[in-house]
Amino acid sequence: MFIQTEATPNPATLKFLPGRVVLPEGTYDFRSRADAGVSPLAEKLFDVPGVVAVFFGHDFVTVTKDDTDWQHMKPAILGVIMEQFMSGQPVMSAGQSEDIEEGEFFETGDQETVNTIKELLETRVRPAVAQDGGDITFKGFKEGVVYLSMRGACAGCPSSTATLQHGIQNLLRHFVPEVEEVRPI
Repeated sequence: MFIQTEATPNPATLKFLPGRVVLPEGTYDFRSRADAGVSPLAEKLFDVPGVVAVFFGHDFVTVTKDDTDWQHMKPAILGVIMEQFMSGQPVMSAGQSEDIEEGEFFETGDQETVNTIKELLETRVRPAVAQDGGDITFKGFKEGVVYLSMRGACAGCPSSTATLQHGIQNLLRHFVPEVEEVRPI
């Protein structure tokens, strides 16, 4: 089994591509060891010294580290991922599925605008962000402001503000005149 690694815009995060499906649908974000109980793979990754966050996408795993050097961590992370997939065991515990964040908010009269925003995020933004090992999801729309949740490599990324303001905000403003601003939650 060969696992590729890719740098992400966040220097504290690496993307690992095992060449297999990690999650058939959705994503899952583990921000701490306490969150990892629903995934044997995430638990093992948090056992690697220096790992502070783990994110699963369709065909990738992103790992975020503290100030530990990647040179010391990468072999252990690759070993954990390889062992998991070679064992044939599931990545998530039985009955666990997509990490769904609750609480979208918007005015009922804005439903059509929200649908357009969500479609643009789904078709144009999320695939590009997944290439960098992260995910962005819609949280709300109020008074011209779109609120988004950034996860995986995007969470805490130094370039995330630029991505939001120059990329996503410009795209949404172009297609949805009601959008004035985009903010992270």
